[in-house]
Amino acid sequence: MATKINKASKASSKIRPMQKPRFLTRHPQRIGFLLAAIVGMMTGCSWTPVVQTPAPEAPIVAPADNSPLPPAITQAQSRWVPVRWTELPGLETDAVQDAWPAWLQSCQRPAAAWKALCPEVQRLASASPQAQRSWIRQNLQPYRVESNEQRSEGLLTGYYEPVMDASRLPRKGFVVPLYAPPASLAQRKPWYSRQEMETVSAARAALRGKELVYLADPVDAMVLHIQGSGLINVTEPDGRQRMVRLAFAATNDQPYKSIGRWLLDQGQIRDASWPGIKDWISRNPSRVNELLWQNPRVVFFKEEALPPGVTPPGPKGAQGVPLTAGRSIAVDRGSIPYGTPVWLQSSGPQTTLDRLVLAQDTGTAIVGAVRADYYAGSGTAAGELAGRLKQPLKLWVLWPK
Repeated sequence: MATKINKASKASSKIRPMQKPRFLTRHPQRIGFLLAAIVGMMTGCSWTPVVQTPAPEAPIVAPADNSPLPPAITQAQSRWVPVRWTELPGLETDAVQDAWPAWLQSCQRPAAAWKALCPEVQRLASASPQAQRSWIRQNLQPYRVESNEQRSEGLLTGYYEPVMDASRLPRKGFVVPLYAPPASLAQRKPWYSRQEMETVSAARAALRGKELVYLADPVDAMVLHIQGSGLINVTEPDGRQRMVRLAFAATNDQPYKSIGRWLLDQGQIRDASWPGIKDWISRNPSRVNELLWQNPRVVFFKEEALPPGVTPPGPKGAQGVPLTAGRSIAVDRGSIPYGTPVWLQSSGPQTTLDRLVLAQDTGTAIVGAVRADYYAGSGTAAGELAGRLKQPLKLWVLWPK
């Protein structure tokens, strides 16, 4: 689950739209046989049959998009304005088949509006991108997402799933605990802040025995609290190592406050990305606690086993289905319901995105009509992109006709 303001860090790899594939229908043609007559008179000459090459076929043209538009749809936090398909940038060039696995995940828990169409989505899982695109046009209507003040441009940020080393027991170099929810969590709202969890004896007593693993770095723990989940390579007491997922379980109900924002307000940095924050920490190691305590919000985790020997699926988002790297977004649920296919357009210094995505998650900082958090995947490269992704955004929901 996304829990960040602009979460994590992602700045290196650029994501570019896939190049447009050529999809041409094939019509079988009968090649006539050329007969050699008077072979005896052609002695000493060789004959090579000429094979007729089929002429290139014209690309398929989308049907005319001139049907009457439906009325606008009002959501709690947004207004959906019907538009023509031609308004969607990159519609004919996006590799929509890459979004289908995410769509199939959403169809495992479909909202009422999608129950009738999800069998068709599942049937098209192995179809060509051309067939998938055609089905989308025939069955769905695009709506431009706007605020109630008719603003159609918003903000795109990114998040990811960190991959970290940890120890099951505290030992030299691994002394920063990550916790399961304490038993008294529901008895006090909000629960103790990050600073109180480290300094108040009652909070420390409530957390005793709730340690899941120990990390090497308190900043890494903060990253996991912001991202909401992580892949953890944990060393067990017998020395064995195995990969587990620490997934979101609960929070202490304290407000999220950006440590990057605090550093900017203090005039300490000009770059509030995670690389910029980590650079400040490396120059000010004695002020780490002061910095981290500026964010009172803490996430508690639950451990999930992963199947051995295979690439693990993404963490589960707020919809309750695994996220798909590059094709899942977190949204304000008051603007876009979970499980909705969304056309996303965003251009900035980090990447250009014109693609089909699925609304499958939310986050405490993801608030507003045109607001999304882009799930970039797991690991360092995804973290680099997510940490720097902060650029203009436009959204179109694709809704059943």
